Amino acid sequence: MSSPILVTCGLPYANGACHLGHLRTYVPADIFVRGLKKLNKEVLFVCGSDAHGTPIVVNAEAQGMTPKALVTRYHQHFDEVFKGMGINFDLFGDTDDAACHNRTQEMVKALMDGGHVYPREIELAYCPKCERFLPDRYVEGECPYCGKPARGDECDMGCGRHLEPGEIKNAVCKVCGGKAQYRKQVHYFFKLSEFKDFLLDYLPTLGGTTSARNYAIEWVRQELKDWCITRNMAWGVKFPGHDDLVVYVWVDAPIGYVAFTEEWCASHGRDWKDYWKDGAKIIHFIGGDIVYHHCIFWPAMLKGAGYTLPSAVVASGMLKIDDKKFSKSRGNVIWVKEDYLERGLHPDLLRYYLASYTAHNKEVNFSWKIFADKVNTELVGAFGNFINRGLTFTVKNFQGRVPAGEIDRDVMAKIEETMNDVVSGLEEYEFKKAADAVMSLADYGNIYFQSHEPWKLVKTDMVAAGAVLKSCLQISKALALLMEPVMPSKMQNAWKQLGFKDAVADRPFSEAINPIAEGSLLGTPEILFTRMEDAAIKELDRIFADRMKEAEAKEKSGVKGAEKKGEISFEEFSSLDIRIGQIKEAGAIKGSKKLLKLQVDIGGEIRQVVAGIAEAYPTEELVGTQVVVLVNLKPAKLFGIESQAMLLAADRAGKAVLLQPRVAVEIGTKVR
Repeated sequence: MSSPILVTCGLPYANGACHLGHLRTYVPADIFVRGLKKLNKEVLFVCGSDAHGTPIVVNAEAQGMTPKALVTRYHQHFDEVFKGMGINFDLFGDTDDAACHNRTQEMVKALMDGGHVYPREIELAYCPKCERFLPDRYVEGECPYCGKPARGDECDMGCGRHLEPGEIKNAVCKVCGGKAQYRKQVHYFFKLSEFKDFLLDYLPTLGGTTSARNYAIEWVRQELKDWCITRNMAWGVKFPGHDDLVVYVWVDAPIGYVAFTEEWCASHGRDWKDYWKDGAKIIHFIGGDIVYHHCIFWPAMLKGAGYTLPSAVVASGMLKIDDKKFSKSRGNVIWVKEDYLERGLHPDLLRYYLASYTAHNKEVNFSWKIFADKVNTELVGAFGNFINRGLTFTVKNFQGRVPAGEIDRDVMAKIEETMNDVVSGLEEYEFKKAADAVMSLADYGNIYFQSHEPWKLVKTDMVAAGAVLKSCLQISKALALLMEPVMPSKMQNAWKQLGFKDAVADRPFSEAINPIAEGSLLGTPEILFTRMEDAAIKELDRIFADRMKEAEAKEKSGVKGAEKKGEISFEEFSSLDIRIGQIKEAGAIKGSKKLLKLQVDIGGEIRQVVAGIAEAYPTEELVGTQVVVLVNLKPAKLFGIESQAMLLAADRAGKAVLLQPRVAVEIGTKVR
């Protein structure tokens, strides 16, 4: 019996909603797992929410809720979205589960017992105003390597290096904005540097995408520093023997893969060690931005603790929207639930787009126009058209049953060739190759149907017509079987139309070359895919454009993150007419979730202001509020409404915080 296969996906961070970029990893992984099952492989598919880390704590604090409540909200959200997209994990867990805490502490203890973890006194950023050390996303400053702006554990604006605690320069507290001090404290380090030779031997044998493997090898050759694996936080997995420290999130997150396996095995009478101690084939599907963690940190940890090493790391390419860089803050984002599923769009259409647009490790560009073109041309015009023509013609002329006759040898050869291409595409993690092969078979079917003219044969030679249509039905059977991993729901529909009563997901790929049974009763032909009309695409484009406008309006309204600007003279500052105003009226703007229309008294004059503060302030709480207003800003139209001034605000965890005087002052008072 062959070793079991474990497939995992990089854990979605339970700190925000699911967007299209997430699906770049999860949909191909689900396609791969479905394909393995159709090859009669024993495969377990696990994932879960990444529940720890400073961003979750910061966000929870900003929203006035506990980290656990925030994690629960987004865990349920991702679980719902994944199910809605047909992504079927055997277990979707949560790294705050007891199993994850226990397994993390066990693995850390194993690393400590093996001499792979040691204490070291280091200098850490400390905020005297907030009275706490500033781990990871609590601190911002400059990268010590390239000098670019950076956050606590990553130079995300520059060289991309992982930053250890205390490395960031000119540290500033992200909560209060105050300058941080540096204070000494003992933390624990994993001896990553000792694993350099191991990694240089192991990485060339690692399967998956070559981009991930080569990236990791290059990093290991350049430098490999020991890795601080503890943080000053209350939320997270306690470091063994130290209740004042938690394990760094990038330690406990991948250990979640082991814990989720344990949880599934416990409920299915299996031994988790079959996967993590006895040489199972472990395949990680991840985003391209976390290669370093999965190809360097993770294998070293597993090696040091005595666990099975990954067999492959499959890293996906990044995502663009309308040829623009993906950016949530700039509104260049497609939310899976809000923008897709809740608008009634079928999940299989998006699954097909993500699988067939480009190679898995290449950048995907998404636009509604391209999406509609693929649906209308490929799925409606080619794939669905062929299945419907063959079925409809057969039902009409052969009493709804599969005709007698021999299936064309060339047809069977083409099906077998397609099946082999699909299998090799899956084995190479080239899902476009697999999808294209099946679509090529649909094109072949259309040409076959058209060239053999069964509509003429039924008038002169019913036997010949029956043989042609039986060959077409065999192609349709193969299409449903081979495309099922990509479009499971639609292919089940096609399978039913062909007269089969069972689940197409349960049939192996090899069934594609088993002749369809003569005389078997066919189902009722239905339209498999419907055309996307121009009006629908324009509406989707409008929604996307409005989101971009809202983000721009939010930026213009003063809701910005801290960033360094060039110096200005006192005269330039004096040219700004900034006053204390009072909000007299506040109302929503139709079609916008973020903008409000305000009437603001600036001292003997009422100005209309459009401000991106709807998510931070209920309208009923704003009336009567004193605010700081930039009066002499050039008017601008936002959502067709003129804004004649700008409220000044700070940004806290992505939400606007209006600047206000500490005590009431006369309306119209100048700020100087």
